[in-house]
Amino acid sequence: MGIVGNLTPEQLQSFNSQGFLVMESFASPEEIEAMRKRMDQLLHDFDPSTAASIFSTKNQLKLTNEYFYESAEKISFFFEEKAFDDDGNLKQPKALSINKVGHALHEIDPVFKEFSCSEKISSLLFSLGYKRPVIIQSMYIFKQPGIGGEVSPHQDNSFLYTDPKTCTGLWLALEDATVVNSCLWAIPESQKNGLVRRFIRGEDGVYFDQPSPSYDQKDFVPIEVKAGSLVVIHGDLIHQSFENQSPNSRHAYSWHVVDTDGCKWAEDNWIKRKVEPKALYAS
Repeated sequence: MGIVGNLTPEQLQSFNSQGFLVMESFASPEEIEAMRKRMDQLLHDFDPSTAASIFSTKNQLKLTNEYFYESAEKISFFFEEKAFDDDGNLKQPKALSINKVGHALHEIDPVFKEFSCSEKISSLLFSLGYKRPVIIQSMYIFKQPGIGGEVSPHQDNSFLYTDPKTCTGLWLALEDATVVNSCLWAIPESQKNGLVRRFIRGEDGVYFDQPSPSYDQKDFVPIEVKAGSLVVIHGDLIHQSFENQSPNSRHAYSWHVVDTDGCKWAEDNWIKRKVEPKALYAS
């Protein structure tokens, strides 16, 4: 397969230095509309009573149920923590109550698969040195107005560990992302300090093997981007997003890639697939 890298030397240098790279206008307006319309349809068809799992990256105890584990190879729906009242009823329509949909959109849904596995993604990964990349998870993230939950400072390699480490996060803005509606924030060059902890799946559930370090919020910079921009995120980069207290949503599509050539998927990662993921290419 004759793949040609699509990153310039300057882009590669910036990514290796800063730990992230913004690629503006990576997705066309038509591609954005197709993904947003498809998600509208998936939400319309979803029956909330079939999934009582509340997703929160702050309270990992809620992630220990089978619904979460099985989502690795399904399209599953996760609610915001603040979506329910004291009686367990949704406070607002389901379309405004979902935190995210994951984790196999890239594999199961034709619209998301077409974009996730497109030639421009393969070219990007080829530029980054991937030999046999697979997409290991994907998520549609809503950041609902008023209740869109915060995502604590983290590194993607914590959750999707290979030996040696090979995870790269791809984060596509489907709406403009600003400091007002909770864009990404990152500590530039923090990937150079290595991985600080891992997220382990044990017999009794999932847990971090180390407590979270404390970070100085002054070290974070906002990554404000227009819809269609792709943010490429090094697996060891420390990044976060705050609760969305604005009246506007901040939809994004995020997916993560690891290599399968010359590295090993950790058996104690939360994702334990029954079927091996298909490589985007082999070089």
